Amino acid sequence: MENQLTHEASAFINFRDYKFQDSTSHGFRWVDIKHLQLPSDAVAARKLLAALIGHEQFRDDYAGGGVVPDGPRHGPYWLRLVTPDVYEAVSRDKSAHVLWGWANQFGDVPAELKADLQQEVFDRLSAADHIYYLSGLGDEAIHDWGRVHEYFHEFVLIDRSAGRITLLVAADD
Repeated sequence: MENQLTHEASAFINFRDYKFQDSTSHGFRWVDIKHLQLPSDAVAARKLLAALIGHEQFRDDYAGGGVVPDGPRHGPYWLRLVTPDVYEAVSRDKSAHVLWGWANQFGDVPAELKADLQQEVFDRLSAADHIYYLSGLGDEAIHDWGRVHEYFHEFVLIDRSAGRITLLVAADD
């Protein structure tokens, strides 16, 4: 199934590109967004999660290395320990609460950044049929240098009307 998911676009929002009142309030935060086209046939959400995990675009350490086709890491975790079962189905409200809390942790974000986050992140949360949050992995899943991120939030958005699955990572470096 992973070869039935086609990478169609990516977006990257770097908080350092926006003017904060305090020069360090950006907190070295960013959001990485990867859109993949869904297969034309109806596939259960858990099978889509498995296909996403098996996709080359999922093999990203989010620490400057980019996508490594045979890489053993995903974010701060060993890839082999990331399975569909470690994703929790969450509501739009809960996902928005987590992400706005993370974004505004050092004070309100600038208006331009807020507008970009609304368009690229929160509008997509609102449109998603299903939202999954990566959780429940524990310390044993963190790879040898996986603690480079103080915060790492990962959501998978399934939007069947758009024919898209989106991998959304909000983190810091």
